[in-house]
Amino acid sequence: MGLNQGYEYRERIDARGAGLTVREYLAAAYRHSSEAEWMARLENGEVSLDGRRIQGSVVLKPGQWLAWRRPPWEEPDVPLAYAVLHADEDLLAVAKPRGLPTVPAGGFLDHTLLALVRRACPEATPVHRLGRGTSGIVLLARTARARSVLAAALRRNEVTRTYRALAGGVPGRDAFTVGSPIGPVPHPLLGSVHAANPSGRPALSLVEVLERRTGCSLVGVRIKTGRPHQIRIHLACAGHPLVGDPLYAPGGAIVEGGCALPGDPGYLLHAESLRLLHPATGEPFELWCRPPPELRLRSE
Repeated sequence: MGLNQGYEYRERIDARGAGLTVREYLAAAYRHSSEAEWMARLENGEVSLDGRRIQGSVVLKPGQWLAWRRPPWEEPDVPLAYAVLHADEDLLAVAKPRGLPTVPAGGFLDHTLLALVRRACPEATPVHRLGRGTSGIVLLARTARARSVLAAALRRNEVTRTYRALAGGVPGRDAFTVGSPIGPVPHPLLGSVHAANPSGRPALSLVEVLERRTGCSLVGVRIKTGRPHQIRIHLACAGHPLVGDPLYAPGGAIVEGGCALPGDPGYLLHAESLRLLHPATGEPFELWCRPPPELRLRSE
């Protein structure tokens, strides 16, 4: 598709950045690029402070606006398609393919579900996200009222979300619960990622073994909370990381010595169903999305 239009990343400096030089701050806060790479961007005039081109030696103060105007770039190839599952005046539900990011992040801007959906429905805003490697239902609000109602329902755990996944190994129990807290842990490239962390936020997943296979198992997972990468982390905590997951190891920590990113593909995870009250009518509302072949029962 060629180059995109580029993008400007902006942030307001707080107490953590005050007193650091621009060069020091960028290199420490955004470890995906080296200090030399940030210096080259500064010299090219890509970085500004309060709208003015600056040198890397400038010392930051609280309240200033730091911006990086990333030049147009060619994004990685991903599946640039989606299917509409439901549409009305308040809601849009779509099926996201595995490999397509939900929203812009990292190297993705136009090659995202949000960019594709907004070509036909500019007002649509996702009320939750799926990881790049996860397929299935994404729910979007089309009005401010729907966004508000759905956000409140998610905070109160009033939305029932069920997934299917291919987990490593064969659990000895037909059903089990995982309640390990999830929070940030150090990551060599990003600074931190979410993983099992005793000091993290509470999280709860209900797991059911649907089918035992050779060396792996098809499982259904109902999440009672919505922490980042919750299912991947919780199945790893239970000793059954998702088959092909490059990031999470048994126990729920990140793979030791690895440099995998949360968006790296390889695992099989699918958002199969959502149950909630419709934000306009208050009536029960249910969505279902057929799993990919690898995540179907032999009888399906």
